[in-house]
Amino acid sequence: MADGDTVTLNAEGTIHKIRLSEIDAPERNQSYGLTARAVLISLLLGKQVEVKIVKKSDRYGRVIGRIFIDDKDVSTYMVEMGHAMVYRQYITDDSLLKLENNAKKKNLGLWKLSEEDRVPPWVWRKQKRKKDPRAK
Repeated sequence: MADGDTVTLNAEGTIHKIRLSEIDAPERNQSYGLTARAVLISLLLGKQVEVKIVKKSDRYGRVIGRIFIDDKDVSTYMVEMGHAMVYRQYITDDSLLKLENNAKKKNLGLWKLSEEDRVPPWVWRKQKRKKDPRAK
């Protein structure tokens, strides 16, 4: 697992990198990033999953998709429990916004962080690129 929104799956001997659709979890070096990653690992490790492909490839060569375990949508779960934010730039499922708002109201997961530490991952990456243009 790269972080809380990207996984590597082995399907019949072929390795696939999957970027979870419509969500953005904190990066590993960001506050709450390692926790979000650990949650995703605990959800998926050793499990049979179904992937619904949204887009065959992004600019990093990853498949964009929704991952399901026993009909449970992992993207939905990560937002609902406060482990990821809705990626507004790519949202198509407005129900995720309600789940995010509920997690925020309940102070779940990353929503427990101070406002200073709760920087949306897309903003954090942009700030990091300004400091170091070589950063992704």
